[in-house]
Amino acid sequence: MTLFHFGNCFALAYCPYFITYKCSGLSEYSAFWRCVQAGATYVLVQLCKMLFLATFFPTWEGPSGGYDLVGVRGGGKGEHRILVAAMGWATAELLTSRCVPLWVGARGIEFDWRHVQMGLDSNISLVRHVAAAALLWASGRHDLPPKLRVPLGGLLVGVAYEGFLTGWAAQALSLGPWGALGVRAVGAALLGLGALRLLVPLLPPT
Repeated sequence: MTLFHFGNCFALAYCPYFITYKCSGLSEYSAFWRCVQAGATYVLVQLCKMLFLATFFPTWEGPSGGYDLVGVRGGGKGEHRILVAAMGWATAELLTSRCVPLWVGARGIEFDWRHVQMGLDSNISLVRHVAAAALLWASGRHDLPPKLRVPLGGLLVGVAYEGFLTGWAAQALSLGPWGALGVRAVGAALLGLGALRLLVPLLPPT
């Protein structure tokens, strides 16, 4: 039963990433190594962020999501740049923050909702990273209509501090683990829908 529980949690966490990679067309463009490079950039940015905060702000406990937007760049052209950056960063976050807890925790017990929540949270992170990469790509477009620049700035702030805002909301509402996960899902969905609304007019017609 422990192996079955681990397999379910592993599939819940990792299969959406594989499906996204295969069905988005990235595999047809040989973008695997570009995703690896984007993931390596994520690890480097996280290390630099931790060193910076530990050196200059050792007692800092506030949000630091703004640093995560630095360096989100992917290879490829056009809309594929969005997917490369998002897949690289989301997969790197999954491997560095959830791989060991799943491997150690889910293999040692028959069942625990905590690991199911961890798998669902990894899917929410994938949506957030896709939204962040799409918004950053849109911010660099010169043909972005002026009326969309203010909403774009608001969404970028939301992406940068999404973890802080959703955590504050869950604490303010005294929500449990499932409630906090639901707040994160709603936040990621709003960011994704907002990014989609901004992105559709910029994409070339098919």
